[in-house]
Amino acid sequence: MIKHIVMWSLQDKNDATMVKKTLEDLKGKVPSIIDIEVGIDFSATDTSADVVLYSTFANRDDLNAYVAHPDHQAVIPMMQRVTTSRKVVDYEI
Repeated sequence: MIKHIVMWSLQDKNDATMVKKTLEDLKGKVPSIIDIEVGIDFSATDTSADVVLYSTFANRDDLNAYVAHPDHQAVIPMMQRVTTSRKVVDYEI
């Protein structure tokens, strides 16, 4: 099982709900996603990210299929426009 976690800081925190919905909508479009959860930070500290994506895949090939999937690729330009930073962790359990 692969865990794929991504955290973003947003230029405008008002975009958080739109980002959440856009990312969650990938579950119905990308077959290799087992589960996806998107959270919006409420702590608002200097060290917190604004949005986090937690998703699971059966294996690395399925994660790679997600990354290359056209619906995922279509989200990337929007995410680049609305974010100021991105951190990712992929690990296997």
